Amino acid sequence: MVAATTLAVSTLAAPGPSQVTVVAYAASPAVATNASAVKAGALAATGTASAGTSATQRAKAGSTTTKAPARVGTLAPYRFATKAYNQWWARKLMARHGWTTGAQFRALVKLWDRESHWNHKSHNRGSGAHGIPQALPGSKMRSAGADWRTNPVTQIKWGLNYIDSRYGSPAKAWAHFLRHGWY
Repeated sequence: MVAATTLAVSTLAAPGPSQVTVVAYAASPAVATNASAVKAGALAATGTASAGTSATQRAKAGSTTTKAPARVGTLAPYRFATKAYNQWWARKLMARHGWTTGAQFRALVKLWDRESHWNHKSHNRGSGAHGIPQALPGSKMRSAGADWRTNPVTQIKWGLNYIDSRYGSPAKAWAHFLRHGWY
């Protein structure tokens, strides 16, 4: 049996690295049901819900081609909140700040290894610093998202913005850390 369903997953340039497009094209209502299931599986894998109507609903209305693709979260190649996952996101998000060299990434890795070991649940009971970047107080990260306590990507976004505004680059933040023992 040959499936006439195509599933395309691609990164959208405008929204940034946290968005992908999932498009299901169906040649018939029967295939549209399968396309809907494939799309639902892709959406479930990202932990998000589809915006708009499903391929099945469009097929019933007479349309067999998806014209407005649904946006869903990026599928990271690592398990959520692992050190590899967090570093993968940091590397992707660093490009927004113009930090694309390996030296900048290595400086960030060293910095946040010392601060939190890339653990988004890391909390310093003595100072109140929290998360991957060890924001002090942790509630400062609220400016990057309401999920600052539980979402490592939110913490990484806040930390990169902090480094950019205070030091200009991860390498400069790391140099400050080496001189003073904090950043």
